[in-house]
Amino acid sequence: MMRLLVPSPRLLTSATAALTVVGLASGCAVGPNFRRPAAPAVERYTRPSLAATTASADVPGGEAQRLVHGQDIPHDWWTLFRSPGLDALVKRALSANPTLITAQQALSQAMELVAAQRGAFYPSVQGSFSSSYQRTSATSAPPLNTPELRYSLYTAQVTVGFTPDVFGGNRRQVESLLGQAEAQRFQLEAAYLTLMSNVVAAAVQEASLRAQISATREIIAISSGSLALVRRQFEFGAVAGIEVAAQEAALAQVEQTLPPLQKQLEQNGNLLAALTGQLPSDDPDERFELTSFQLPTELPVSVPSRLVQQRPDVRAAEAQLHAASAQIGVAVASRLPQFTITGAYGGTSTTLMQMFANSNPFWSIAGTVAQTIFDGGTLLHRQRAAEAAFEQTAAQYRGAVLTGFQNVADALYALQADAEGLRAALAAERAAKRTLDITLKQQELGAVSYLALLSARQVYQQALISRVQAQGNRLADTAALFQALGGGWWNRPVATPRASKAAER
Repeated sequence: MMRLLVPSPRLLTSATAALTVVGLASGCAVGPNFRRPAAPAVERYTRPSLAATTASADVPGGEAQRLVHGQDIPHDWWTLFRSPGLDALVKRALSANPTLITAQQALSQAMELVAAQRGAFYPSVQGSFSSSYQRTSATSAPPLNTPELRYSLYTAQVTVGFTPDVFGGNRRQVESLLGQAEAQRFQLEAAYLTLMSNVVAAAVQEASLRAQISATREIIAISSGSLALVRRQFEFGAVAGIEVAAQEAALAQVEQTLPPLQKQLEQNGNLLAALTGQLPSDDPDERFELTSFQLPTELPVSVPSRLVQQRPDVRAAEAQLHAASAQIGVAVASRLPQFTITGAYGGTSTTLMQMFANSNPFWSIAGTVAQTIFDGGTLLHRQRAAEAAFEQTAAQYRGAVLTGFQNVADALYALQADAEGLRAALAAERAAKRTLDITLKQQELGAVSYLALLSARQVYQQALISRVQAQGNRLADTAALFQALGGGWWNRPVATPRASKAAER
């Protein structure tokens, strides 16, 4: 039976003492210590002229909305639209979208890289065993204490290597990798938020397109009725042929607007299928109309100082800034002396079972200090490159913060403007409908020209489509506000398994 390779007590004592001394000397890490950037010192997202309550309109989706400043955002904000179909669609997307799997695996990869780098804090231990059968030339001195020229040689040893982190270079590298992993964690949160927002936007777009198609078909029906009336009048000689031709051209023009809307509806359905992890050929389980949604009347608006903590893209940029800061320390440490300690213990013998008997064992302990004397400025320029990368990342962070505040301000202004737009569009539609109804009655009596009828119909068509689009805009603006404010991921009762695991580590 082969004996176990156990280091001698003297070797263990010496190695322990060396590691203790090194550990006491490794109390600090070179390079800057990262400090989280302060949030912008502002009290509002917009100029004071923005009202706290939007306008209202007497139509579904036209309710007045009140901005509640300082109120937190629910994690399932899409449920505020009171649409069971939308809720089911979002849940299906969260469980099947491949983009989320990609982000989760990227986070797992980043955390494994952190764990791998942490291994450098510990000694590396390698065991080896070699055997050989050889014959030595008789003209040279025999390598053994016997005159035997043919012999077997067995060698087994354990080698311990340790690189003390005297100046904290490895600690800074771990810190940098942790920053990158943190960035991946918030990119995962950003992927969740983007997916939810895209699903809501696509569902609202489907409802808007269906309403626009319905409105277009209404205009087509009105135009068809007018054409039929003009043709009867032409048969009795009450109108000229040019009026019939004009009505036919008007009907064809309206019918021409229907296929593009149908194409958009089908393509939007393909988008929803892809977002939920399905193929375009799969039949959708949900069908959305504008009446499928209820416009939230109270909108939580978190305080501006918390936006930099809530926006996943800003938090990811902050984590990247942390990683870049740690890389400066890595570059500085690489310019300082590098320490290594190695130890070996083993035995060699021509008999397998005698490797650790008598005087066959051997051991060694060695320490090395290396300092770069000249490298053509390589390490210096690497440090300067790390400092430049930090400044670049700092500028990107500031850009992310500005973009975040801009997104919130844009959403708030859109809520106000589109609420006013819906009220105006509804008034325009009703006025245009009254005008069209009067014109149609006059047409039956032959008291109006075909040009007036065409004009009235075109105005009503445009007003009707504008009102439908304005209804969809109010729903989309509400979703955009929740997205701009971060989506409430911090209020999720149970984090995603991958994200939770990363946070714990």
